[in-house]
Amino acid sequence: MGQSESGHIHCSGLQADVPLAVVEEILLNLPAHQVVRVCRLVCYEWKELVDSAAHWRERCRREGFQPCDASRPPDDWRLFYFLTKNRHNLLKNPRAEGWKIVQNGGDCWVAEGNRKPFPDETVTKCFVTSYGLCLKQQLIDLKKEGYSDAFMDRLQPHIKITDWYAPRFDCGCQYEISVELLDRRKKPLCTFQPEKVFFEQWNDEPWCQMTHVFKDYGPGVRFVRFTHGGVDTQFWAGWYGIRVTNSSVEISVRTSAIFANVSNH
Repeated sequence: MGQSESGHIHCSGLQADVPLAVVEEILLNLPAHQVVRVCRLVCYEWKELVDSAAHWRERCRREGFQPCDASRPPDDWRLFYFLTKNRHNLLKNPRAEGWKIVQNGGDCWVAEGNRKPFPDETVTKCFVTSYGLCLKQQLIDLKKEGYSDAFMDRLQPHIKITDWYAPRFDCGCQYEISVELLDRRKKPLCTFQPEKVFFEQWNDEPWCQMTHVFKDYGPGVRFVRFTHGGVDTQFWAGWYGIRVTNSSVEISVRTSAIFANVSNH
């Protein structure tokens, strides 16, 4: 396969004579993983197209993926594309289904519909605590989620956590959260554990958001342990304690820190 002076690509094996611009457009309209795993192997010219920064910069432009600081573009647009596209909540079932129960006091955890509309109308359920301490937990294995040891150690991407909580209007309650970055032996390297939040009886049931971003935490992080919950501080039978929902843990890549020799996905 070769390229003529007229800008056409000749694939003798495929009996093709296709303008280079057409090939580029076709590749841009194919799934990115297919382009890397299949199309890139067709011939040298296609490999050059797929490996070019221009190809991935254009993909990012079309899909709305832009670095936060336009004056500091990524060193590797392909890596930036896949990291941005694959960014997702690493917590499973954040909206009131299936966690490891650490404490199950009082009448235990339950899931129910939101008493007050949530800022995101698609979130309709929450976990509810009781009159004994209720805590639940998830352990995130970063390697299983696609983040290699080299990626975590060299880039040390920001790890953003968010959690939403709300009281009942007719009962005082307490909310607490602890998020730990763990090494390969599950020993804490860095911990976010703010003071407990208390609500008095007869409140307006506000939905509140807890947020934190782990930065510059050093090498060795392999797991994230997320624990939260609370209790009804008036010890009423039933489910009058804190409500929690829409929790999240996300890896947020700093584009200025992307190295060309670090691969994630």
